[in-house]
Amino acid sequence: MGMERLRDYGNVMCEFCDTHEETMNYLFHRCTFSRKVWSKAGKLIFLDDIAMNLKTLKETVDFLEPLGNVQVFTVVSCSAWMVLSRPFIDYCIWGWDNLPRTILMYYANFISSPEGYFHTVICNAQEFRNTTVNSDIHFISWDNPPKQHPHYLTLSDMATMVDSNAPFARKFHPDDPVLDKVDAGLLFRKPGMLVPGGWCAGQSINESDPCSVVGNTTFLRPGPGAVRLQRLMESLLSKENFRPRQCK
Repeated sequence: MGMERLRDYGNVMCEFCDTHEETMNYLFHRCTFSRKVWSKAGKLIFLDDIAMNLKTLKETVDFLEPLGNVQVFTVVSCSAWMVLSRPFIDYCIWGWDNLPRTILMYYANFISSPEGYFHTVICNAQEFRNTTVNSDIHFISWDNPPKQHPHYLTLSDMATMVDSNAPFARKFHPDDPVLDKVDAGLLFRKPGMLVPGGWCAGQSINESDPCSVVGNTTFLRPGPGAVRLQRLMESLLSKENFRPRQCK
């Protein structure tokens, strides 16, 4: 949605983190391992300099045995969109038990690694599998039957998008009227101005931008978006939805 729109969501998410566990990881991980996923797992990408003089080599090559058929860890593939915690990212970087590096080698030539790398690591890491929330907290609308990519959101999707309580959404055409609607109706942002927040210390006089004067940058003023996010989190972390839908 653009950096100026992210400011309000940053305020909302900071307010949420003040009252909720900050080590939770939000990503879909309970997806069916479909034929489409297996087709991605069963191919290897060759770089031109590796292929060298093999001019007849195609971009991808099928394996005799699917690459996804491994015994060391369970392969998970789902949405490429997620919200991950700092402790889990530290684990992926440092990899103190070598699992993140092992899985990284596996995904190095995967056609769509963002759809599986973090999911596979977190569901195979004993330390983090109980920190998963089976949602990417995005509003995404798919065609029926689903196509390769979700359809672009328009004004006709506005009500459904707001009712989902999700803090993020995709896809949007650049400068689509629905983005103006988000600015005016959800973020209370006027044209050419920043999203107003608790840190704005100026006055709204003669259409002046109150955020042109920076006050206390640590002060949060939650708006209606924080209430919607609270409802979503209460549902995701409920007894019915949280533990039963974690990695097994």
